[in-house]
Order: sequence, then structure tokens, then C-alpha cells
Amino acid sequence: MKGLVLFTAAATVLAVAPTSSALAAPAAPGQPEAGAAGIPWGQCASPGLQRRGAECGLLSVPLDYSKPNGKKIQIAVSRIKAKVAAKDYQGIMLVNPGGPGASGLTLSVLGEFVPNGAGEAYDWIGFDPRGVGSSVPALSCDPDYFNGPRPEYIPWNQNIEKTWLNRSKGYAKDCGTAGGNLLDHMTTVDSVNDMESIRKALGAKQINFYGFSYGTYLGQVYGTLHPDKVRRMVLDGNVDVRKVWYQANLDQDVNFERNVKIWFDWLAKYDSVYHLGKTGKQVELRWYAEQNKLRAKPAGGVVGPDEWTDIFLYSGYYQSTWLELADAFAGWANDGNTDVIVAAYEDYIGPGDDNGYAVYNAVQCTDVQWPQSWNQWERDNWRTFLKAPFMTWDNAWYNAPCLYWPAKASKPVKVDGSKVKSVLFVGTTLDAATPWEGSLEARRRFPNGSLIAEVGQTTHANSLNGNACVDDAIADYLATGKLPARKNGDRPDLSCDALPQPDPTAASAQAKALRADSLTREPLYPVHH
Repeated sequence: MKGLVLFTAAATVLAVAPTSSALAAPAAPGQPEAGAAGIPWGQCASPGLQRRGAECGLLSVPLDYSKPNGKKIQIAVSRIKAKVAAKDYQGIMLVNPGGPGASGLTLSVLGEFVPNGAGEAYDWIGFDPRGVGSSVPALSCDPDYFNGPRPEYIPWNQNIEKTWLNRSKGYAKDCGTAGGNLLDHMTTVDSVNDMESIRKALGAKQINFYGFSYGTYLGQVYGTLHPDKVRRMVLDGNVDVRKVWYQANLDQDVNFERNVKIWFDWLAKYDSVYHLGKTGKQVELRWYAEQNKLRAKPAGGVVGPDEWTDIFLYSGYYQSTWLELADAFAGWANDGNTDVIVAAYEDYIGPGDDNGYAVYNAVQCTDVQWPQSWNQWERDNWRTFLKAPFMTWDNAWYNAPCLYWPAKASKPVKVDGSKVKSVLFVGTTLDAATPWEGSLEARRRFPNGSLIAEVGQTTHANSLNGNACVDDAIADYLATGKLPARKNGDRPDLSCDALPQPDPTAASAQAKALRADSLTREPLYPVHH
């Protein structure tokens, strides 16, 4: 997949009285559970992790958990230890940035972004899920798959459609060759089992977990299968578990259509800066006109209409990209600046590495059986395209390898959070990748959880990113176990105003751009969640 009445941002966090178990400090880390492998710690390859004194290692886990003594694979794990006295220690905090397919190894740094030092009481555990990044083996099927210019996304004729179906079939076949037996063991449940292996290896009775985007699905499934092992969870940008994964993609298309129009309106507001149109509609027409020119002659020989769409998809993901993408759009449209648009292609699409995309398919194509009739895909995507042309066919072809995936699909876990004692959900009400309804559904399924809404924000999975109303509530929860008081009805329990949109007329606009997404966000390719 490509991979939600305003309240004051200063709203008081009302809290229910926490249970004694929620406040109890966990035991100090112990020895691995009987029969569990340990993690041989050493120096991390990442300079950023080295500067923070992190440790890194590989944990051996079963390829197939039904055969615990069979073939092993290795999960790359990092740890940044707590910085508090033993009596104040809060336990291990596993982190996942989403995807599926995103590397989480460096995400052990996340604790330093929790306000008021609340993150210092935890051991922060980053890890690359199976098949990802530094884990062994890492899945790669065709590193050149995203090299531009690619064939036109929109299947205006049967030749285009056939070309993309053949490309998708070829990619699936390449993954079968590259992945072998690994492809049969890449489901969300397999990764949940790996999280359990990490817990056991670290000698922890319970885990804390911070999941972004697809990571919220990991959290919801973990809580369903191992509710007694959950101490605290923060789940930000929540997957709607009723829609994994086919319908979720179609829903994304409609929500990204809304978000790119919000960006077009923002560009029109600053027409004095960008000169792309005085109304959102004028900017939109200009965007499609420039895309059409690239059909005839790709910029720099690489940026055709597909690449143009993929670049600007990120305006619907993160407002932190708005200034840079606006400069790229204006630089190309007004000045014919090839360098700026090719640089955007290289930065945002990242050709030459398909590990994230390969794992994305490996998980989603086997988590659940996708429709096996291309006629259904064709019908549903044309229907969606009529109201959401911006990325519908982009997203359809992104997922099309699932039509041909060479591994057996399983059935998704029926998520039931009734036995989980504590979870804090976070969502932005205009999230396109994981639409707001998913956060409401998660709250329904976890009756002991509370939900924070960042109202009017389009940025996906936006916690610990500078909104004090949101971030301070998270810090309070991580420090004390207190949740915002659960309200009656189907609604958030705490609502926070979104921060203002970027202002390109401010002298320090670029300097004020939100910190790099690479620490806490998805890789730069279209993903769900």
C-alpha cells in the first residue's frame, strides 16, 4: 500500500486512576527464558547508534515456528539501555516503524524524543523484521524494479495492462526464486513470534511496544495472541484490521486524493511564492499538465508520469515534505529545472533497492488471500479511479504481485484486545495511509485502551513530532501508566489541534521543517500504514 469540532491543543489530559499493575515497575532484565537463544551483543554498524552507545546483535529464531528445532534465520536487534536507577526501570520497549518492510534497527533512538525524559526509563529495542535490512537473509527480488521511466500506470489500453500484469508476474516469480522457503514464513504472525523470541532472549516477563503504521497491526495481533505479555503499548496510525489488505488499499486511494488536494490548496495560498495557480483547482490542472508533458519526454530520461506521481505522493504522507516538494514542482514547471525533479525522484523513490518492497509483498500477499480474479481488481480500481485518479493505478500495480505470489496465503488473526490491560492509540484525523476509521476500530476492539486524535492533521503517524498536546500525553502514559479517561461513545478520548501548516514565507521556513522522517517513519516508497 502506499504502505483522521476542533478542541484546544492545551486540553487537559484527564486520566483514569491506573491499576497497581500498570504502575508497578518491572523486574530488572534477567536471563533468557529456558530454551531461548540469547543475543550476542557487539558494536553497531550505524554511526548514529554508535554515538548513542547502542549495542547490536543477531538473534537466531526458527524459520518455521512449527518446527522450533529446524532451520534458523537471524533477526538484527539493537538496544539503547535505560538511563535511570534500577528502582525506576520500566522494562524493554520494542519499536516498529511500519511498512511492512521498513527497517527498525535504528529506531532504538526513539526514546530520546519522548518529552520530559520519560523515555529514559526503558531499554529501547530496535529490530529489523525477518527479511528486512540487516536481518539474515534479507529479501531482494529485482533491485532495478523501480528504475524510471516505467510503463504508464493508467491502463488506457490493453497493451499497458498486459505490460503491467507481466511485470507483476515477473516480480513475483523473481521473489519465489530469491526467497525460497522464506516466503512461506513472512506473515504478521511470524513477526509477532519473533517479537516473542526477542522478549524471551532478553529475559523480560512483558514487553512495552511502540508501533507506527503497519507496526500498529503488529501490536494489535501481538496483543490478541499474547495479552498477558503486554505491559504498555503506543500504537500510532492504526491499521483497520477489518480491511487487511485489499480493501485497505482502495480506501487509501480515496484518502490520498483528498490529501493531495489539500496540498494543492496550500500551494495556491502561496501563489506569490510558487506561481503554480491561485486556486487549488488551477494548481491541480497544472500538476496534471506537467505530468502529461512527461509522457512524451521523461525529465532527465528517468522521470516519466509514474515517477512524477510517486514523487508527489509524499505530499499526502507528511507535511514535512511540503516545502521541498513545492520547490521541486515549481522548479520544474516554471523553470524547466531537470536537476531538481531528478533529485526528487532519487530522494523519494530510491531506485536500486527493492528490499522494502519485496518484504511488503511477502507479508501482505500471505497475511490474507487477495482476490485471485484480475477482473475484480480491474473493476474495483477503475471505479475508484473515477473519484480518486491521483494514485489509484499506482497503488494497484504496487500490489499486483499478490495476484501471482508463489507462497500460500494464510488467514488473518481475528483481533481481540479485550484481555489487553493498557494501550494508547494515536491517530491523525486526515491520515491517508491509515485512515482515521482504523483508529476508531482499534479503540472499539481494545476496551482498556484510549485514543488521542490530532485533529485536522494530514501527516501520517505523527506522534513525537512536536505537537506538545499529543507528545506530553504519550510521555505521561509511558512515565506513569495513566491513560486519558475513556469517554462514552465512538470517539477519541483526547483531541489535540494540529500544528499550523508550513509557511514558506517565513525566513526560517526550511530550518523549521520537521526533523528527518528517517528516524521514525516509513521508508520512502508507497506503503500502507
